[in-house]
Amino acid sequence: MIRRVAGVLLAGILMCSAAVMGGCGNDSAGNPDKVKLDPENPVTISVWNYYNGEQQDAFNGLVDEFNSTEGRERGIFVETYSLGSVGELEQSVLDAADGKVGASQVPNIFAAYADTAYAVDQRDLVADLMPYFSEKELDRFIASYLNEGEFSGAGTLKIFPVAKSTEILVLNKTDWDKFAEATGWKLSELSTIEGVTRTAEAYYRWTDSLTAEKNDGKAFFGRDAMANYLLLGARQLGTEIFTVKEDGSVELHFDRDVMKKLWDNYYVPFINGYFDASARFRSGDMKTGSIISFVGASSGATFFPSSVVGGDDDQDEYPIELLALECPKFEGGEAYAVQQGAGMVVTKSEPEKVYASVQFLKWFTQDERNIRFSVASGYLPVTKAANDAELITEYIGSDGSMMDSILQVSVDTVMKNKLYTPKAFKNGTTARNVLETSLSGQAAADRKLVRQRIEQGMTLEEASALYLQDDNFDRWYEKTKTELEAAIGSDGGGGIQ
Repeated sequence: MIRRVAGVLLAGILMCSAAVMGGCGNDSAGNPDKVKLDPENPVTISVWNYYNGEQQDAFNGLVDEFNSTEGRERGIFVETYSLGSVGELEQSVLDAADGKVGASQVPNIFAAYADTAYAVDQRDLVADLMPYFSEKELDRFIASYLNEGEFSGAGTLKIFPVAKSTEILVLNKTDWDKFAEATGWKLSELSTIEGVTRTAEAYYRWTDSLTAEKNDGKAFFGRDAMANYLLLGARQLGTEIFTVKEDGSVELHFDRDVMKKLWDNYYVPFINGYFDASARFRSGDMKTGSIISFVGASSGATFFPSSVVGGDDDQDEYPIELLALECPKFEGGEAYAVQQGAGMVVTKSEPEKVYASVQFLKWFTQDERNIRFSVASGYLPVTKAANDAELITEYIGSDGSMMDSILQVSVDTVMKNKLYTPKAFKNGTTARNVLETSLSGQAAADRKLVRQRIEQGMTLEEASALYLQDDNFDRWYEKTKTELEAAIGSDGGGGIQ
């Protein structure tokens, strides 16, 4: 993949004119047309990101291209720094914004999710990019990606989209085929969340039947982002857990019936051993053979395993074929899909630096470059035109690889569903962390107790019966609701400013 992208980079270096930039010069809306840059005295701008591996290589390659072409012509030089993980980048940005001892200066651009951008904006450090774009320029982008940057009010743009991702279902087809051939189970079952739950039970019981020992079936499925499961599942089922109003107040809608359905399709199969989550990410669980399917971000494609180590076969390691499928939805639910992926935030600075930052972002998100970055990194383009599988294939070719399949499924997901990401609000990160850990933590703790009861001689049904009582769900529901109310500062009666 790197060789193919490198070939495109070398063959497609463009000396971009104002026409190619689609209006990136002095014809932008508002006052930025008064800013003048001097190629003899270039403006240097810093970009902090969380990219690593192939993602970092692709981003740095495009930055180098900009510096040697458009940037050199216009008087802009971009310096890029990887700050580690998303969490490490977030902490570095907040430390810089607060002027902590030892922290670096606030960068001109940083990659951020909405909650981090919101927190920095509350410190009055984020530039509004709307004056730098014409209506025609903005119309190039998928609307929901732009809407994510309007958290400080309609008609503002505080996060600029450069690359996005969604969630997909990844299946170890090699081991699935063995199960399907033996049982007659169909792939179509995996199109719904309820179908995945049914399939996971069938897979557990089939693998249990292959050995003389009882209650040793194998898990089928896992999830990476539990907050996504709860937020998106609730949306598909007709409610929104966090509703952010125009005045910034937050209303909590933690519907009991909706949460019970979400509980039944994660907690119940998990404590029975049909689902699993042991490694840091579910791709790791697939690598060890603990599961044969998972829902994860399409941007994680470069980390998906190509073999299983320590599976049930006599071999220590064996290759597997992966299959990418659309993320399952609740039966009868609305067609919502996850929208995720950090955008770029421009910080307030001298007019020349803000202007230069915007020119780089416009250059970076032209269709051809955005496709090149997306293909190399596992992300999705952000413009309407670039989210076209045929156009992507035209630019980078097709070799039938797993990356091709992931891009096709991801593009189909983006274009055929309503994309959803919760709006940013004060303490949004804390509230999301509650969702991330509450259900998964309860399930993991109770699964451990179920296993202990099985080791003491109980059947799976006997061991799990205690935890399947309605009062167990009620305790989890009330505890989680209380934690969410505390996180957003709500007293349960309306929300906060």
